[in-house]
Amino acid sequence: MLKKYFLLVCFLQSTLCLAQSANVLSTDKLKRYVTYFNVIDQEEAVKNYVPNEQSFDWLAKNIPLFDCPDSTLQEIYYYRWWAFRKHLKETPEGFVFTEFITKVNHAGKYNAISSALGHHIYEGRWLRNPQYVDDYISFWLYVDPRHTAPRFHAFSSWVDDAVYSRYLVNLDKPFIQKNLLALDADYRKWQQEKQLPSGLFWQFDVKDAMEESISGSRKDKNRRPSINGYMYGNAKALADMAALVKNDTLQRRYEQQATELKKLTLDSLWNKDAHFFEVKHPNGTFANAREAIGFIPWYFNLPDDKPEYATQWDQLIDTTGFDAPWGLTTAERRHPGFRTHGSGHGCEWDGPIWPFATTQTLKGLSNLLTDYKNQGQMTKSVFYNELLKYATSHTMNGKLYLGEYQDEKTGEWLKGDNPRSKFYNHSGFADLIISDLVGLKPRADNLLEIHPLIPDNKWDWFCLDNVLYHGKTLTILYDKTGTHYNKGKGFRVFSNGKEVIRSEKLVPVTVKKF
Repeated sequence: MLKKYFLLVCFLQSTLCLAQSANVLSTDKLKRYVTYFNVIDQEEAVKNYVPNEQSFDWLAKNIPLFDCPDSTLQEIYYYRWWAFRKHLKETPEGFVFTEFITKVNHAGKYNAISSALGHHIYEGRWLRNPQYVDDYISFWLYVDPRHTAPRFHAFSSWVDDAVYSRYLVNLDKPFIQKNLLALDADYRKWQQEKQLPSGLFWQFDVKDAMEESISGSRKDKNRRPSINGYMYGNAKALADMAALVKNDTLQRRYEQQATELKKLTLDSLWNKDAHFFEVKHPNGTFANAREAIGFIPWYFNLPDDKPEYATQWDQLIDTTGFDAPWGLTTAERRHPGFRTHGSGHGCEWDGPIWPFATTQTLKGLSNLLTDYKNQGQMTKSVFYNELLKYATSHTMNGKLYLGEYQDEKTGEWLKGDNPRSKFYNHSGFADLIISDLVGLKPRADNLLEIHPLIPDNKWDWFCLDNVLYHGKTLTILYDKTGTHYNKGKGFRVFSNGKEVIRSEKLVPVTVKKF
């Protein structure tokens, strides 16, 4: 009760701060978008914590505002927040976010599923009220294990990385202190369940939430770039969280684990002939299939900054690789097994477009462009074009739609207008706008770092407003002429209304004491 009171006070304080300092964007556009979204969802088949009629007020209090010249990116930014809100459920054991809007048999209590937990936390870390995601994380760590059939480990997870990435936004150290040992225990459980004597992790494709993949199996203990990337990212995050709370024993353990897992992944899962991270079968042979999971190591900055690894990304713009009319495929289009598995178990990861994978690949590409010198043929324009293609894919029969997976040539949602597939909360989008396109890079120190991936001369103006970061409300804007927002020419950043960054050009910037 005391914690919820404290969170409410913090939320009200941040809302007051918002009212005092957010002086660039109003909520008028948000209201117009929400009104339209509500109109096209008049039946509102499922109502959770925030029904449509209350959605504008809830969103206005909780999300950053975004304004840009590209109407598709702007509309889908708000649509995704509106859809994300639909999945927030209040339960007797706290708030949770669902994946499917309707009840599904493989879900746990309260219809909760852990496969997209990392995406949910990355997206939800930008909400002004922290209670929703706090409760959701606590549900998986403490509530789900008490159930008759726990579901947390039904799917691979990068939960530790996501929890620490959220800390980098809100600096809530007490939350880390409270949950570190539970996160450590969870990692150890993964080691007991899925770690091979070699040190690498194995997983069935269905437990990676990627069933019917070209390389996958429901029986073989395949070593996959996905789970090994996740566990590397989790180990790094646990080491950082342990250092934060001065637990040197855990810090050393997870630093060593991360070092070992990185070496094993580079040595064992990099196919030098294919120039790609691939699945390796129990007999030691590669699957010889380039799949989207090969990009996951960059989600966690695992690969070394070398040209040989960067060449993998060239497949992203190859039409026989992953480049398709409607987005990024989940397997290379040239492979003989591409789109041959059918959907016998209800899903198909042998080529169709999955927003889950698109989110991961775009985050990995963002890291490559931000943190690496060797970038192959990748550019800001590649990132922008793929993000825009992703946004454009949110459609069915001329109306906004977010489903499970799509035909790469036609954009058809392959489960049709299935009630369970509407508003499918299995990916991210707003975080890609905030942290990658606009480029707000959360950090643990007092430096404010922004690394935009907007192509040069692409936009004459944009604004990201009402961003709660390190307890302050940020406004990030670019105005080529100074006449669109009337805040002056160039790239400007304001903290609680005070200008802290000014640059004539839209370039990476870092500032202290913001």
